[in-house]
Amino acid sequence: MASHEQIELTAADGNRFLAYRAVPEQPNGRAMVILPDIRGLHPYYRDLAVRFAEAGFHAIAIDYFGRSAGIGDRSDDFAFMPHVEQLTTDHVRADARAATEALAEVGPVFIVGFCLGGAHAVRQASESGGNGLAGGIGFYPTLRFVDDPSSGPGAPVLMLRGGADTATTPERFAAFEAKLDEYGTAHEAVVFEGAPHSFFDRSYGEWAETCQAAWQKILDFTERPA
Repeated sequence: MASHEQIELTAADGNRFLAYRAVPEQPNGRAMVILPDIRGLHPYYRDLAVRFAEAGFHAIAIDYFGRSAGIGDRSDDFAFMPHVEQLTTDHVRADARAATEALAEVGPVFIVGFCLGGAHAVRQASESGGNGLAGGIGFYPTLRFVDDPSSGPGAPVLMLRGGADTATTPERFAAFEAKLDEYGTAHEAVVFEGAPHSFFDRSYGEWAETCQAAWQKILDFTERPA
């Protein structure tokens, strides 16, 4: 069993935001920051933090919208798009850094994100020095939300994509990966044939076998020597 609780964190720019921490009963010496999709700290991502803790990770899932929406409910009734439109890479960097620092004493800290969060996870990890991260994992990263990498080398990057995902074109992925190569950032892309966007969260029941394979990819990636 993992213990878990809602917490508040404060970024370096003074932003107070909601987060959800899960602590493992049997730690594996690693930690995970979770960047949600466009819904922010939706209940799915609270549950995901607990799942990571049950696998041995100290985990913190963060909310993006403290600056524009305050600290409040992020259930299915939350109107997220006006707040997504105000979110910047600098905001995500500051908030993710606060979560990373809260986990820093545990051991290596990785970051995983989904859709919007997937794009920011790989972008944050790929920056020069990796922003204190040991690696970044992006599920179906929607790359329109971020610019291509502009520095490096960063921490290793793993992208887990659905073969039927149309949110980001193959050409856009190729351009992003070319920039990772240019700056010397190690990266791997795994494409699950036929899987749609959001296969790991919204379509889990239909893609259970694929989701299990993706979960194993995460475990393998985080176990690699630094």
